[in-house]
Amino acid sequence: MITLYGFGPNFGLPETSPYVTKTEVQLQMAGLAYRKEQAFPEQSPKGQLPFIDDDGQLVADSTFIRGHIERKYGIDLDAGLNPRQRAEAWAIERMVENHFGWTVGHARFFLAENFKKGPAHFFDHAPEPQRSAMREAMMQRVRETFLAVGVLRHSPEEIEQLGVRSIEALALVLGDKPYMMAERPTGVDAVCFSMLAGLLTPFFDSPLCRKAEAHANLGAYVDRMMARFYPRFAWCELRAAA
Repeated sequence: MITLYGFGPNFGLPETSPYVTKTEVQLQMAGLAYRKEQAFPEQSPKGQLPFIDDDGQLVADSTFIRGHIERKYGIDLDAGLNPRQRAEAWAIERMVENHFGWTVGHARFFLAENFKKGPAHFFDHAPEPQRSAMREAMMQRVRETFLAVGVLRHSPEEIEQLGVRSIEALALVLGDKPYMMAERPTGVDAVCFSMLAGLLTPFFDSPLCRKAEAHANLGAYVDRMMARFYPRFAWCELRAAA
């Protein structure tokens, strides 16, 4: 049995981290039985979530987890795609994870109201005297990371511009198709869905979220994926109530 380690539900989402969501959806696409447990990043071999325990073999990072399950279990999440489509799917995945994701994360951590109602509560379980110091230490690490990748060197308006370009690209690629590359979900859909859901959750608000909401096909796409892979999660009800 595979054990998937993640953060757990939060922020109006079935899973806090889009990268854990990506892996969970890909495990379902692969038809593999798994159980899910909460963990802390420092428990992972790479200091980040997700990671899996597959009969004693620990594999960290969502991209390498996918590679592991495809090799070990003889699964091709991109079955039916031709070489060009596979290349395009990889390019889309890199855009979403290595570019778009940082603009989504900026809205979550650096818009004061979103931080106050969201990530600021990560340490509510800790003794009260330690919480402020733990929050500040986390934000120091987050700031350093966002500076290192370059996103935090831009103004909020420039960061939004970068995010909007990715949103428009995804909306154009999707068009009127049910899924990004085919009539059924493929590996890249787990990536796109997880990041778009993290942006469109009604728990948070941001200018970037409103830009994404202007593309009806993206909202319908997230609704479709959520209904397929998290049918017991009240996503549409939450969105309708927002």
